[in-house]
Amino acid sequence: MAVYLVTWDLNREKPNYAAARNLLIDQIQTFENIKDSGLDSVLFISTTWTANQVYDDLAPKLDKDDRVVVTKMSGADHQGWLSQATWDWINSRL
Repeated sequence: MAVYLVTWDLNREKPNYAAARNLLIDQIQTFENIKDSGLDSVLFISTTWTANQVYDDLAPKLDKDDRVVVTKMSGADHQGWLSQATWDWINSRL
């Protein structure tokens, strides 16, 4: 399994912003995941899929003005300020 950081920014001007955001988050949460309370538009997921496969799964929930990044985390090289529970979840899967 790999751990990916998934971050997104949806076009807030669209009339269905809240519903679109919830649909995207629901889709991301189909993967094993954890959210750090300090990061609004970020989820960490664990899957055997590649970054391309994860993106392809999320893309139907996006429109041309939305953005998403799926980045594989390295077991040896990552750093940041997250809750201990989030770090424990990430490190136990790398």
